[in-house]
Amino acid sequence: MIRTRFAPSPTGFLHIGNLRTAVYAYAMAKHEHGQFILRIEDTDQKRYEPKGVEDIKKTLNTFGIVWDEFYVQSERKKQGFYKNIAEKLVADGHAFYCDCLAKNAKIEGFSSQLRDPCRNKHLTSGAIKLKVPENEVVSYFDFVLNKDVSWKTDTVYDATLLKSDGFPTYHLAAMADDLDMHISHILRGHDWMPSTPIHLLVFRFLGGQKPQIGHLTDIQSPKGGKLSKRRDAVFCEKFIEDGYLPEALLNFVMLLGWAPKDNRELFSLDEFVQYFDPKGFQKANPMFLFNKLDWFNGHYIRQKTDTELTQIVKPYVKNSITNTKLTQIIPLIKERLIKLSDINSLSEYFIASPQIDKTLFSGFSLSHLSVSLSVIQQSGWTKEEIESNLKDLINLKGWKVGDYFMSLRIAICGSRSTPPITETMLVLGKEESINRIKHAIKLLNIIP
Repeated sequence: MIRTRFAPSPTGFLHIGNLRTAVYAYAMAKHEHGQFILRIEDTDQKRYEPKGVEDIKKTLNTFGIVWDEFYVQSERKKQGFYKNIAEKLVADGHAFYCDCLAKNAKIEGFSSQLRDPCRNKHLTSGAIKLKVPENEVVSYFDFVLNKDVSWKTDTVYDATLLKSDGFPTYHLAAMADDLDMHISHILRGHDWMPSTPIHLLVFRFLGGQKPQIGHLTDIQSPKGGKLSKRRDAVFCEKFIEDGYLPEALLNFVMLLGWAPKDNRELFSLDEFVQYFDPKGFQKANPMFLFNKLDWFNGHYIRQKTDTELTQIVKPYVKNSITNTKLTQIIPLIKERLIKLSDINSLSEYFIASPQIDKTLFSGFSLSHLSVSLSVIQQSGWTKEEIESNLKDLINLKGWKVGDYFMSLRIAICGSRSTPPITETMLVLGKEESINRIKHAIKLLNIIP
């Protein structure tokens, strides 16, 4: 059975790269009717965020990613699982105790010494480190990169497996868990590649069926280099807060490093599982393009019914809009929504009279507004009657249809880019529409 895992650390909100790893691991398992495991790797207590576990669960649920089994490493640590394994490695001659003081690599720099000075001291307490064999080659086949990768052991350092405080490092905990949980395939970021020879040795010394390993490409930032949480928008929760739909963000992430044979772009999660093929993993680093994400979001927004969209957009509304007016506005701006949060800028002229820039009327006849005011005042307030009366006026005056309605659009909305102007006037109401036209006439010093 295919068994994959997603093993995040609870250090804050879920990174976009973590979401990609999760959906790939989920699809790989579910495509083969296998199992997907969520494992919380919280043994690094310095980076532990108390709300982190629930945030991870919440975010995965938001995207419809459901796990079959759930584990927390700190709970397994309490049971002595990692300590027992580390001590067995010592007993088998594959690890040793070290009593050297731990160094802070960020302050003191990384050590260039591959062989630990305590390696042959036969100590009986302290941290436990991997005893890397000499003059060997360790290798594996990377199913994402589709190639064999190898290292000489004289380039691999004696890595710490169990710290002196009893907490395991990633090198021990993740590998021990993968074997114990019968994980068949590991998907992880390319930044773990340098540590892979350590992990291959741990797998060998622990015994059991070694999982297949695949390293995913690095998502590139439009600003250059790898996508970074220090300078880029990378957290899934933030994208949702900004008005991106979960299905749009997930679809976008699916294609950051994977492509189907037919170049299809639109996938629901169920469809992605159905069409998933490990051969679709790409070798080139993908670029995180916001205009592509915006395209996906716009597409999924327009798949919603007006009723669905009205409900979804409500939490993003900052202006004072009644539910009735919001229901009227949504059909008019739906085609222009890129993010749900755009509701505020696209609805502002429905709430208050806009500030009008007189230069927007440049090139249009000033009589457009003054002559049509009485026609609009006398018109019945339906789409058909308003448009019929205005078209009769346009024909009578010989005006260009586009120029006339642009003048009216600027007077009503303060912009050349608006929803259909007749429908906008109907939402505003007759009195408000007439008042705005009068205001524009006064602003332009037109004598009716």
